[in-house]
Amino acid sequence: MPPENYTESAAPAAQELRVPADCAGLRLDQALARLLPQYSRARLAGWVKAGHVLVDGAAAGVRDKLHGGERIRIAPQPTPEETAFRPEALPINIVHEDDTLLVINKPPGLVVHPGSGNWQGTLLNALLAHAPQLAGVPRAGIVHRLDKDTSGLLVVAKTLTAQTDLVRQLQARTVSREYRAVVHGTVPRNGRIEGPIGRDPRSRTKMAVVRSGKPAVTHYSILEKLARATVLACKLETGRTHQIRVHLQKLGYPIWGDPVYGKTNAPAEPSIQRQALHAERLALRHPDHGETVQWEAPLPADMKALIKALRAES
Repeated sequence: MPPENYTESAAPAAQELRVPADCAGLRLDQALARLLPQYSRARLAGWVKAGHVLVDGAAAGVRDKLHGGERIRIAPQPTPEETAFRPEALPINIVHEDDTLLVINKPPGLVVHPGSGNWQGTLLNALLAHAPQLAGVPRAGIVHRLDKDTSGLLVVAKTLTAQTDLVRQLQARTVSREYRAVVHGTVPRNGRIEGPIGRDPRSRTKMAVVRSGKPAVTHYSILEKLARATVLACKLETGRTHQIRVHLQKLGYPIWGDPVYGKTNAPAEPSIQRQALHAERLALRHPDHGETVQWEAPLPADMKALIKALRAES
C-alpha cells in the first residue's frame, strides 16, 4: 500500500561511476552487484539486458569482462510495484458519485487493486485518474474488493473520514451486499452456510473451509430453478476472500463457469467465460448524513445469456 500522501515519483536519477581496480576481471553483473549493493543482482542484470547500463558509452552484456577504469552509466528503473499506484485513464462505470462516495459497477475481468501479475490497469489506477485527491486516501479509498471475474457494485470512499466510517460499517456488518449466482444442480431450499474460510492446505492459491479459517456466513435464497442449474440470491454476513464461491462449492452447488472452484466435469454448453457471480445490490449508511442509501446493478449480458440458455433447456 502506498503512503497516504502518495504522489507519483519520477524514476531515480542516472548514476555514473568508474570501475575500480579491484573489480578488474569481474563480469559486468558481478561488478555492479559489488558497486551497487542496494539493488539485487537480478534487478541489475535486467537493467543491463534492457539497455539501461552503458559501459564507456556503449551497451554491454552481463557477462562482459571489465578491465578496470571503465566508466559506467546506469539508469535505475522503478519496479512494477513502485509504479503500480499511477493514475491511468481507464473507463469506469460510475453508478453514483458525491463529495464523499463513489459507487462503481465493476465489469468482469477488471482487477480491483494492484498485486502480483497485475501491477497496472486496475480499478485503483482508474480511480486515481478520475479523482486525483484519492491519492491522499489509503488504497485510493477502496474498502472492499470483488474478485477479478466477479462483476457488480463496489463502494469507494473519497475522504479518509468516509473510509474510516465504511470500514467500521463493514466490521459491524451494517453494509448489505447481495449477489446473484448461477450454480450447478438443483438447490432444494433456502439456507445459510456457516464455515470458517482460510487458505486451502492442499493448494495455497485457493481458499477452503478449514478449522483454522476466519468465521464466514453466507445466506442464500432460490430465485429460479432450471433444468441443470439454480439461480440464487446470496447475501454476505461476512466478507472473506472467495467466500460465496467456496461456500457454494462446499454445499455441493459450485458456481457455473468458476475456473477454480467450479465443477470439474461441467458440460461444455451453455458456457460463460468466468464465474457466474454478480454483486447486484449494495446498501449502507451514508457517512455524511447517516441515512441508508442503496444501489442496484443490472445483470450483465453474459449472465443473462447463460440463464436464457439454461431456461431454453428447461
